Amino acid sequence: METWRGIDATPEGWPASVVAIGVFDGVHRGHAALVRTAVKAAAEREARSVVVTFDPHPTAVVAPHAMPPQLTRIERRIELLGALGVDAVCVLPFTKELSQLSPDYFVRHVLVGGLHAKAVVVGENWRFGHKAAGDVKKLAELGEEYDFEVLPQTLTADEEAFSSTRVRGLIAEGDVAGAAEVLGRDYGIEGTIVHGAGRGGTALGFPTANLDILAGTAVPADGVYAGWLHRDSHRYPAAISVGSNPTFDGKERTVEAYLLDFSGDLYGAEVRLDFTARLRGQIAFDGIEPLIAQIETDVADTRRALDLG
Repeated sequence: METWRGIDATPEGWPASVVAIGVFDGVHRGHAALVRTAVKAAAEREARSVVVTFDPHPTAVVAPHAMPPQLTRIERRIELLGALGVDAVCVLPFTKELSQLSPDYFVRHVLVGGLHAKAVVVGENWRFGHKAAGDVKKLAELGEEYDFEVLPQTLTADEEAFSSTRVRGLIAEGDVAGAAEVLGRDYGIEGTIVHGAGRGGTALGFPTANLDILAGTAVPADGVYAGWLHRDSHRYPAAISVGSNPTFDGKERTVEAYLLDFSGDLYGAEVRLDFTARLRGQIAFDGIEPLIAQIETDVADTRRALDLG
């Protein structure tokens, strides 16, 4: 799969394309169905399939006060889109200047001039151009003018409608199993392993990997979860704690994972934590001993939730 940033970086001689366009935050099952439609349509037209997405999220530019928590970093989004079989992903840097382009100019410069679109696949509610003046009807009118077909799609899979907003709501509630149903996979957050307070390995006997995540990431509700830590091509079962460590009067919200049956140094590693099941909510304990007992229970529950025996 080819990737490039900015329409002017489109490879020279790029052939006719079927273009799927949208933000695709989360790349949920509805997004996947839309992209697969583009891949199929490209094959039928002997064209290349291209996904156009935006970075940063358009809301961060046009209405930063309303910016929603993000479900995927752009690198992860590209990876997930590539797994759907597209030939290329074009990332458009979303700037104030881009937001002010007219629908007609956007179509002429990006879809027609840059990608030589034979067909364009979008969600049925997709809007584009300055002040969201363009909609699917306008895109179809421009398609007639510039000779491409428009294939609007309802973001569904197996007859069920999906949305990134729905995923964010489920994650905020701690319903990671529900989020996985919409996404088609476990929800994951990415970051770097950093030093924490150090209590896990000293006072508690359960050393944890503390994750420094990108600001604005959608983080599950406070509690304990069973999941997996991914590093490169390896994954490790983990009991994951999200919260402020109320037993120790913590103030900052942290994400930390105890890796089962693991020994080694992960400091500085870039990892992803996938949340498979919610085990319990956050609890403040009256001392270390009841906390240790609960952690032992959490580890046992993690093994069961992950079918580790």
